[in-house]
Amino acid sequence: VQLQASGGGLVQAGGSLRLSCAASGRTFGSSAVGWFRQAPGKEREFVAAIRWSSGRTVYADFVKSRFTISRDNAKNTIYLQMNSLEPEDTAVYYCAVKMYWYDLEKTSEYDYWGQGTLVTVSS
Repeated sequence: VQLQASGGGLVQAGGSLRLSCAASGRTFGSSAVGWFRQAPGKEREFVAAIRWSSGRTVYADFVKSRFTISRDNAKNTIYLQMNSLEPEDTAVYYCAVKMYWYDLEKTSEYDYWGQGTLVTVSS
């Protein structure tokens, strides 16, 4: 599985971005697809996850309804719509895939990772 994350960029506080994660090599099947982020000097942290087969979603508490994860079956792509962005959201965002719908917040549980896309939010 190859994952290609894109959509990052520079945005002012209060703005929006939509990240994409395109998969190639195989379909997601019943996998869980997660978004993580890593700010400079900090550990990688869970943002959101979606179950490919059912569309069930889970979010980190700090998202506070600002972010929405979704999927496009036809394009084999996962999206992360980010609204009301804050400078604290500045990080490299990664998408990742794991086989089963548990331990979604654990980076060690994911099997495949994309290369990351940088999001910078200016104040």
